[in-house]
Amino acid sequence: MHKRRLGRTDLLVTQICLGSMTWGQQNTEAEGHAQMDLAFERGVNFIDTAELYPIPPKEETQGRTERFIGSWMKAKGNRDKVILASKVVGRTANRWFRGDRPSKLVRADICDAIDKSLAKLGTDYLDLYQIHWPERDIPWGANPTRVGATPRRADAVGAPGETPIAETLAVFEELVKAGKIRHLGLSNESSWGVMRFIAEADKGLGPRVVSLQNAYNLVNRTFEVNLAEVCEREEVGFLAYSPLAQGYLTGKYDHGARPQGSRSQLFNRGQRYETPNAAEAQLEYNELARSFGLEPALFANAYVASRPFVTSSIIGATTIAQLEMALSSADVTWTEEMQKGVDAIHQRVGNPCP
Repeated sequence: MHKRRLGRTDLLVTQICLGSMTWGQQNTEAEGHAQMDLAFERGVNFIDTAELYPIPPKEETQGRTERFIGSWMKAKGNRDKVILASKVVGRTANRWFRGDRPSKLVRADICDAIDKSLAKLGTDYLDLYQIHWPERDIPWGANPTRVGATPRRADAVGAPGETPIAETLAVFEELVKAGKIRHLGLSNESSWGVMRFIAEADKGLGPRVVSLQNAYNLVNRTFEVNLAEVCEREEVGFLAYSPLAQGYLTGKYDHGARPQGSRSQLFNRGQRYETPNAAEAQLEYNELARSFGLEPALFANAYVASRPFVTSSIIGATTIAQLEMALSSADVTWTEEMQKGVDAIHQRVGNPCP
């Protein structure tokens, strides 16, 4: 399991990061522990979670995932062996995070979030604390293939009601000085957002961003358009989530199938990967994988893990068998023929699922 430096930090994270969003909803505490056991036996040293988890977000389940990770680290006594990342929600009308009120990226809410996360995780600090999504009013994922009408703003940096990035950064500076977090990361962020955070930090207004966690997979390569250059030149590590496009690149949904117990069958949350022409593109990639003698899930995971601009690929699984396959993607040799096949499809279909 190769390790790569996370941004400008001294953290060396494995090329595969263990995602956790199913623990507490689709997976029990024991199953989450078993996944962590297997991943760390296979060399993984990096776990990603969030105060929001598990998914789908619900008041009655929120925070279970962090508690499961905390109980595992306590049982193993291995906090010093884990590079641990969590996230604070961006602006949300959901009231259960902050005691029956909406949440924003302001001091009171960020401090409330980090203290609750640390308590659930049973640790004094996080190695990486990420903003789950921007507070700004922008499309989810921050990198659409096209943008509709947007309000004109007199102030190019902010808009009425937005918390200034400099104000948010100042809170993270407090958390670093207090020893509660080591580094700051972003998620679901745009090129403009990443550069604004960096510009404010370079003025001395807070910690410099060390990572960006955005969706990246065969049917969504929008990261490559602008963000790849931003992250490369600014030394921001890229953490790619959803390498299997919420399971649509496993082949199990091919030809409209909806297997019993699958996320698409259980939850109505697959719209990002059910856009026009998405099913056809997914089927093409899945058939390409089979033409190389590989399971589609193995092929799709290997593609993401092999990209030179990906610091770590965040995998997710609900079964040990799925996790075994995801972990084994680190052992796949990605060939020039595979890349040519992928690029030929991408040239025709683009990014149907931004």
